[in-house]
Amino acid sequence: MWLNTLLLALRSIRRNLLRSFLTILGIVIGVSAVITMVTLGNGATLAVQNQISSLGTNLLQVRPGQRMGPGSGGATAPAFKEIDAEAIASQIGGIAAVAPEARTSSTVVASGRNWTSGIIGSTNTWLDTGNWKLSDGRMFSDDELRAGAAVCLIGETVRRELYGARTAVGEQLRVKQISCEVVGVLASKGQGAFGNDQDDLVLLPIRTLQRRITGNTRVNTLLVSMRAGSDPERVKASLTQLLRERRKLASGDEDNFNVLDTKQLAETLSGTTRVMTMLLGAVAAVSLLVGGIGIMNIMLVSVTERTREIGLRLAIGALEREVLLQFLIEAVVLAALGGLIGIVLATVASLALAAVMNVPYLFNPAVNLLSFLFSAGIGVLFGYFPARRAARMDPIDALRHE
Repeated sequence: MWLNTLLLALRSIRRNLLRSFLTILGIVIGVSAVITMVTLGNGATLAVQNQISSLGTNLLQVRPGQRMGPGSGGATAPAFKEIDAEAIASQIGGIAAVAPEARTSSTVVASGRNWTSGIIGSTNTWLDTGNWKLSDGRMFSDDELRAGAAVCLIGETVRRELYGARTAVGEQLRVKQISCEVVGVLASKGQGAFGNDQDDLVLLPIRTLQRRITGNTRVNTLLVSMRAGSDPERVKASLTQLLRERRKLASGDEDNFNVLDTKQLAETLSGTTRVMTMLLGAVAAVSLLVGGIGIMNIMLVSVTERTREIGLRLAIGALEREVLLQFLIEAVVLAALGGLIGIVLATVASLALAAVMNVPYLFNPAVNLLSFLFSAGIGVLFGYFPARRAARMDPIDALRHE
């Protein structure tokens, strides 16, 4: 009986292919929209996590001012000094590396080309705190760091813009009034969490930047990398206490610096993208309900068109539940077919959009299976009323129907 009922349902769908396709169009759009939104949202969440982790492992960023952003008081708060980084490294446990960082921007010139880039002054530990690797050349020597020598490391973007396909190591690069030797090229990291190009930089020894470019000893940021397994809260508390002592803050004074935990930042941004993904998925799921209503409408039309057929079946002995099952299976087959087509379209769209948006494609079998089952459930829910109407027809009235 089940097989015969399924064959009857498929035969009825095949007789009206165009109408059947238009009937399931809402389901197709709904399923494909839900899966695409969730897939891209998960990919965006992973991309954000990867971009934040590229800043450094277990990294704390310490900056002057009570908070980050405009109005933070960073311009009036006392700057850090290089000896603050040395004090943190020697006096706080659980620290893997500490790097002072001074920043500015300038036009750099080499080989007749010029490029505006970020100029960073720091030490070799800056590479450790930021998980940087060298693709060519070497790091600074201890003598170069102590003397403030005219040497530099450059990012991949600067190398490409100034030197093209040539090897940059050993070449000269002019930053403002000084000419420095390129001793190394940093491996590419790509786009950062906030859309910035992480490879657009020139790294100088911090004393070179302070003495020859900025003319002051200000340190904009202290980068503190914690050891794996260390307690971030304990390290942050110890760091805060040490800096308060060094900056001579009384017990009632507010901190004139802020500590940013990149792991917490990653969790916050990931949580935001997850919420947005759920919201977009819920909005897209509304079209599934619209598709279900479309199925119910078409099934009601189909019942009206096939009234004599239904009356004939009932007259020759078909049971009500058999007629109910026939129309219910038609609705479920339509919805399930729409779900399958939607999954295929969603996969194609997700792959294409992930490539365009430069986010990883994450296939989620649970989302695909849930969307398919939900579409089939829509068929049961919205197909039951037309099927029950067909099953409860009076055979005599149905046979007299014109």
